[in-house]
Amino acid sequence: MIRALLTIDDVSSKNTPDIVDYLSEKNIPVIMFMVGQWAEKYPEQLIYALKHGIIVGNHSYTHPEFSKLNFEECKNEIEKNEDVLDRFYDRAGVERKYRPFRFPYGDKGGSNKEKIQEYLSAKRFDKVDDTQLGYPWWKEKGLDRDIDTLWTFDFGEYNIRPGSGFTLDDVMKRIYEQNPGDGAPLLKDESRHILLLHAHDETEELLPGYYRIFIEELLKNGVEFISPEFISR
Repeated sequence: MIRALLTIDDVSSKNTPDIVDYLSEKNIPVIMFMVGQWAEKYPEQLIYALKHGIIVGNHSYTHPEFSKLNFEECKNEIEKNEDVLDRFYDRAGVERKYRPFRFPYGDKGGSNKEKIQEYLSAKRFDKVDDTQLGYPWWKEKGLDRDIDTLWTFDFGEYNIRPGSGFTLDDVMKRIYEQNPGDGAPLLKDESRHILLLHAHDETEELLPGYYRIFIEELLKNGVEFISPEFISR
Protein backbone atom coordinates (compact mmCIF):
# COMPACT_ATOMS: atom_id res chain seq x y z
CA MET A 1 0.00 0.00 0.00
CA ILE A 2 1.22 3.49 -0.90
CA ARG A 3 -0.12 6.24 1.35
CA ALA A 4 0.09 9.90 0.47
CA LEU A 5 -0.86 13.28 1.86
CA LEU A 6 -1.87 15.65 -0.92
CA THR A 7 -0.79 19.28 -0.71
CA ILE A 8 -1.61 22.00 -3.24
CA ASP A 9 0.33 25.26 -3.42
CA ASP A 10 -0.45 28.75 -4.68
CA VAL A 11 -4.13 29.16 -3.95
CA SER A 12 -6.15 31.13 -4.66
CA SER A 13 -6.81 30.78 -8.38
CA LYS A 14 -9.79 30.69 -10.73
CA ASN A 15 -9.63 26.89 -10.79
CA THR A 16 -9.47 26.46 -7.00
CA PRO A 17 -13.23 25.70 -6.65
CA ASP A 18 -13.07 23.08 -9.41
CA ILE A 19 -10.15 21.41 -7.64
CA VAL A 20 -12.06 21.49 -4.35
CA ASP A 21 -15.14 19.96 -5.99
CA TYR A 22 -13.11 17.16 -7.55
CA LEU A 23 -11.33 16.33 -4.30
CA SER A 24 -14.64 16.38 -2.42
CA GLU A 25 -16.17 14.05 -5.01
CA LYS A 26 -13.27 11.64 -4.57
CA ASN A 27 -13.16 12.10 -0.78
CA ILE A 28 -9.49 13.08 -0.99
CA PRO A 29 -8.15 15.17 1.92
CA VAL A 30 -5.75 18.02 1.16
CA ILE A 31 -3.78 20.89 2.64
CA MET A 32 -3.77 23.97 0.44
CA PHE A 33 -1.11 26.64 0.87
CA MET A 34 -2.19 30.23 0.25
CA VAL A 35 -0.27 33.14 -1.25
CA GLY A 36 -1.84 36.28 0.20
CA GLN A 37 -1.68 38.55 -2.82
CA TRP A 38 -3.24 35.88 -5.04
CA ALA A 39 -5.99 35.17 -2.52
CA GLU A 40 -6.80 38.86 -2.47
CA LYS A 41 -7.13 38.68 -6.26
CA TYR A 42 -9.47 35.66 -6.07
CA PRO A 43 -11.11 35.97 -2.64
CA GLU A 44 -14.34 34.09 -3.28
CA GLN A 45 -12.42 31.10 -4.59
CA LEU A 46 -10.47 30.88 -1.34
CA ILE A 47 -13.58 31.29 0.78
CA TYR A 48 -15.13 28.45 -1.23
CA ALA A 49 -12.25 26.18 -0.23
CA LEU A 50 -12.50 27.15 3.43
CA LYS A 51 -16.25 26.59 3.54
CA HIS A 52 -15.67 23.11 2.13
CA GLY A 53 -13.45 22.21 5.06
CA ILE A 54 -10.05 22.59 3.41
CA ILE A 55 -7.11 23.28 5.71
CA VAL A 56 -5.36 26.32 4.23
CA GLY A 57 -1.79 27.04 5.30
CA ASN A 58 0.61 29.96 4.97
CA HIS A 59 2.69 30.15 1.77
CA SER A 60 3.92 33.76 2.24
CA TYR A 61 2.31 36.95 0.97
CA THR A 62 4.21 37.53 -2.31
CA HIS A 63 5.85 34.10 -2.94
CA PRO A 64 9.50 35.25 -2.85
CA GLU A 65 12.70 33.25 -2.58
CA PHE A 66 13.34 33.47 1.16
CA SER A 67 17.11 33.09 0.74
CA LYS A 68 17.10 36.47 -1.02
CA LEU A 69 15.46 38.20 1.95
CA ASN A 70 16.82 39.28 5.30
CA PHE A 71 15.28 37.82 8.43
CA GLU A 72 12.92 40.75 9.06
CA GLU A 73 11.67 40.55 5.49
CA CYS A 74 11.05 36.83 5.92
CA LYS A 75 9.04 37.48 9.08
CA ASN A 76 7.05 40.20 7.35
CA GLU A 77 6.14 37.85 4.50
CA ILE A 78 4.87 35.27 6.98
CA GLU A 79 3.10 37.68 9.32
CA LYS A 80 1.38 39.65 6.56
CA ASN A 81 0.05 36.41 5.17
CA GLU A 82 -1.08 35.33 8.63
CA ASP A 83 -3.21 38.46 8.84
CA VAL A 84 -4.73 37.74 5.44
CA LEU A 85 -5.44 34.11 6.37
CA ASP A 86 -7.11 35.13 9.64
CA ARG A 87 -9.34 37.57 7.79
CA PHE A 88 -10.37 34.95 5.24
CA TYR A 89 -11.14 32.37 7.90
CA ASP A 90 -13.29 34.98 9.65
CA ARG A 91 -15.10 35.87 6.41
CA ALA A 92 -15.76 32.20 5.74
CA GLY A 93 -17.07 31.71 9.28
CA VAL A 94 -14.67 28.83 9.82
CA GLU A 95 -12.50 28.16 12.87
CA ARG A 96 -8.80 28.12 12.07
CA LYS A 97 -7.55 25.01 13.87
CA TYR A 98 -4.17 24.45 12.17
CA ARG A 99 -1.40 26.74 10.97
CA PRO A 100 1.01 24.85 8.69
CA PHE A 101 3.60 26.81 6.73
CA ARG A 102 5.39 26.09 3.45
CA PHE A 103 8.27 28.05 1.95
CA PRO A 104 7.85 29.16 -1.67
CA TYR A 105 10.00 26.94 -3.92
CA GLY A 106 11.00 24.97 -0.81
CA ASP A 107 13.57 27.74 -0.21
CA LYS A 108 14.09 27.64 3.56
CA GLY A 109 15.89 30.96 3.85
CA GLY A 110 19.57 30.22 3.28
CA SER A 111 21.66 31.64 6.12
CA ASN A 112 18.47 32.55 8.01
CA LYS A 113 17.11 29.00 7.99
CA GLU A 114 17.61 28.24 11.67
CA LYS A 115 16.28 31.62 12.81
CA ILE A 116 13.17 31.12 10.72
CA GLN A 117 12.64 27.62 12.11
CA GLU A 118 12.97 29.01 15.64
CA TYR A 119 10.48 31.71 14.75
CA LEU A 120 7.99 29.19 13.34
CA SER A 121 8.32 27.09 16.48
CA ALA A 122 7.94 30.08 18.80
CA LYS A 123 4.83 31.22 16.93
CA ARG A 124 3.46 27.69 17.24
CA PHE A 125 3.01 26.89 13.60
CA ASP A 126 1.82 23.33 13.14
CA LYS A 127 4.19 20.64 11.90
CA VAL A 128 2.69 18.04 9.60
CA ASP A 129 3.28 14.57 10.99
CA ASP A 130 6.20 13.15 9.00
CA THR A 131 7.18 10.39 11.41
CA GLN A 132 6.10 7.61 9.02
CA LEU A 133 8.09 8.76 6.00
CA GLY A 134 11.11 6.59 6.72
CA TYR A 135 13.52 8.03 4.13
CA PRO A 136 17.12 8.25 5.41
CA TRP A 137 17.71 11.48 3.47
CA TRP A 138 14.74 13.10 5.21
CA LYS A 139 16.52 12.80 8.56
CA GLU A 140 19.98 13.42 7.15
CA LYS A 141 18.81 16.82 5.90
CA GLY A 142 17.14 17.57 9.23
CA LEU A 143 13.71 17.74 7.62
CA ASP A 144 12.23 15.71 10.46
CA ARG A 145 13.09 18.59 12.81
CA ASP A 146 11.89 21.45 10.60
CA ILE A 147 8.51 22.99 11.30
CA ASP A 148 7.66 23.86 7.70
CA THR A 149 5.97 21.42 5.34
CA LEU A 150 8.23 20.16 2.56
CA TRP A 151 7.34 17.32 0.17
CA THR A 152 8.70 13.95 -0.93
CA PHE A 153 7.27 14.02 -4.46
CA ASP A 154 6.76 16.97 -6.81
CA PHE A 155 4.63 16.36 -9.92
CA GLY A 156 6.39 19.28 -11.63
CA GLU A 157 3.26 20.12 -13.63
CA TYR A 158 3.96 23.86 -13.22
CA ASN A 159 6.63 23.38 -15.89
CA ILE A 160 3.92 22.88 -18.51
CA ARG A 161 4.16 26.28 -20.17
CA PRO A 162 4.28 27.55 -23.75
CA GLY A 163 7.65 26.74 -25.28
CA SER A 164 8.93 24.83 -22.24
CA GLY A 165 8.95 21.46 -23.96
CA PHE A 166 7.59 19.98 -20.72
CA THR A 167 4.40 17.99 -21.29
CA LEU A 168 1.89 15.62 -19.78
CA ASP A 169 4.20 12.75 -20.72
CA ASP A 170 6.99 14.27 -18.62
CA VAL A 171 4.74 14.33 -15.55
CA MET A 172 3.77 10.73 -16.17
CA LYS A 173 7.45 9.79 -16.39
CA ARG A 174 8.00 11.42 -13.00
CA ILE A 175 5.12 9.43 -11.53
CA TYR A 176 6.63 6.14 -12.69
CA GLU A 177 10.32 7.04 -12.15
CA GLN A 178 11.99 4.55 -9.80
CA ASN A 179 15.27 6.46 -9.37
CA PRO A 180 14.39 10.17 -9.28
CA GLY A 181 17.10 12.80 -9.08
CA ASP A 182 15.44 14.29 -6.02
CA GLY A 183 12.71 13.25 -3.64
CA ALA A 184 11.52 9.66 -3.41
CA PRO A 185 10.02 7.29 -6.01
CA LEU A 186 6.26 7.64 -5.85
CA LEU A 187 5.01 4.21 -6.85
CA LYS A 188 7.01 2.07 -4.45
CA ASP A 189 5.06 -0.36 -2.33
CA GLU A 190 4.70 0.45 1.37
CA SER A 191 5.96 4.01 0.86
CA ARG A 192 4.62 7.22 2.43
CA HIS A 193 4.55 10.56 0.70
CA ILE A 194 3.78 14.24 0.93
CA LEU A 195 2.72 15.17 -2.60
CA LEU A 196 3.05 18.59 -4.23
CA LEU A 197 0.62 19.94 -6.83
CA HIS A 198 -0.25 23.55 -7.70
CA ALA A 199 -3.45 25.47 -8.36
CA HIS A 200 -2.34 27.25 -11.53
CA ASP A 201 -4.74 28.65 -14.10
CA GLU A 202 -1.88 28.70 -16.63
CA THR A 203 -1.60 24.91 -16.38
CA GLU A 204 -5.37 24.57 -16.60
CA GLU A 205 -5.42 26.50 -19.87
CA LEU A 206 -2.83 24.22 -21.47
CA LEU A 207 -3.96 20.93 -19.90
CA PRO A 208 -7.59 21.15 -18.74
CA GLY A 209 -8.26 19.08 -15.65
CA TYR A 210 -4.56 18.36 -15.13
CA TYR A 211 -5.05 17.62 -11.43
CA ARG A 212 -7.71 15.02 -12.28
CA ILE A 213 -5.40 13.33 -14.77
CA PHE A 214 -2.57 12.94 -12.29
CA ILE A 215 -4.66 11.97 -9.29
CA GLU A 216 -6.61 9.41 -11.31
CA GLU A 217 -3.29 7.89 -12.35
CA LEU A 218 -2.34 7.51 -8.69
CA LEU A 219 -5.71 6.04 -7.78
CA LYS A 220 -5.33 3.55 -10.63
CA ASN A 221 -2.04 2.47 -9.02
CA GLY A 222 -3.62 1.95 -5.63
CA VAL A 223 -2.40 5.10 -3.87
CA GLU A 224 -4.40 5.79 -0.70
CA PHE A 225 -4.80 9.46 0.15
CA ILE A 226 -4.56 10.09 3.87
CA SER A 227 -5.85 12.88 6.08
CA PRO A 228 -3.35 15.41 7.40
CA GLU A 229 -2.19 14.91 10.94
CA PHE A 230 -0.02 17.21 13.02
CA ILE A 231 2.62 16.62 15.66
CA SER A 232 1.59 17.94 19.05
CA ARG A 233 4.00 20.48 20.54
